[in-house]
Amino acid sequence: MVGLPQIFDMSNPEAAAAGIAAAAAALEKGGLVGMPTETVYGLAADATNGRAVAAIFTAKARPRFNPLIIHVISPVAARELAAFAPEALRLAKAFWPGPLTLVLPKRLPSPLADLATAGLDTVALRVPAHPVARALMEAFGRPIAAPSANRSGHVSPTTAAHVADDLGDKVAVILDAGPTGIGLESTIVGFTGADPTLLRSGGVPRQDLEALLGRPLASPSGRAAPVAPGMLASHYAPSAQLRLDATEVGRGEALLAFGPKLPNHAKRAVALINLSPKGDLTEAAAHLFAALRELDGKADRIAVAPIPDQGLGEAVNDRLRRAAAPRA
Repeated sequence: MVGLPQIFDMSNPEAAAAGIAAAAAALEKGGLVGMPTETVYGLAADATNGRAVAAIFTAKARPRFNPLIIHVISPVAARELAAFAPEALRLAKAFWPGPLTLVLPKRLPSPLADLATAGLDTVALRVPAHPVARALMEAFGRPIAAPSANRSGHVSPTTAAHVADDLGDKVAVILDAGPTGIGLESTIVGFTGADPTLLRSGGVPRQDLEALLGRPLASPSGRAAPVAPGMLASHYAPSAQLRLDATEVGRGEALLAFGPKLPNHAKRAVALINLSPKGDLTEAAAHLFAALRELDGKADRIAVAPIPDQGLGEAVNDRLRRAAAPRA
């Protein structure tokens, strides 16, 4: 425990400058920082410091076989850490900075702590677009390991308050930049086999990636341990049980709705949040995790209305399926 974190309002220029300085100093000392990105808030640590990386796993109670995403300031910095196939370079050029993570063969020798890559010969890399994340990376000057800033398996954080609620006594600094814009984690594409593989759906829709590559993305083969974050069957889970594709609401259930038409008996719901009354999948993605957190505790079960499995809907449904999976 590090005591209550310093929280800086990044909308205030004076506080923002002090926040970046305090966060960089905390990282330098091996501490943890709540860092906003365009996807969700990350739990940032020095990716080259084994003790700092270990603190991430301890704070999140995260399985040590689950690798972390390494955030770097530019594609040039990424190429110092990994070998890029031509197709990986095409995706990086098109979608970086942005919500895309690439899993690539690790260059050796590597400055990264072995624990950050879970002892694998691959590394998950991302170049984030959020100006606060980029300012922190510029100030710190080294790769940053930053999984989502929440307890492992719990609902991902899209506000600074979520970070404080889950991990407040374990984080030295939280940079509060308001709600995240995308609200879902990055899409992860692996380039470690014969074909590029969609390891996790996320902020970049599959269709956009496949259009650029000119071919479908492969699906991951069964493995004993994940090769990228977000691949555990049970993940992103509230305490309440989720019932997916609900066309009616049972007594005592909360309702997570989507679109202008509500499920039958919606008036029974003890609490109701509509991810997007107008049926906008981008809006639904941005609101998903905050809505799950808000409904959690208001009922033992949450009925979830059907959501189209297209565009960002694929990523929304992936998170909902993992949230509804049997708990380990």
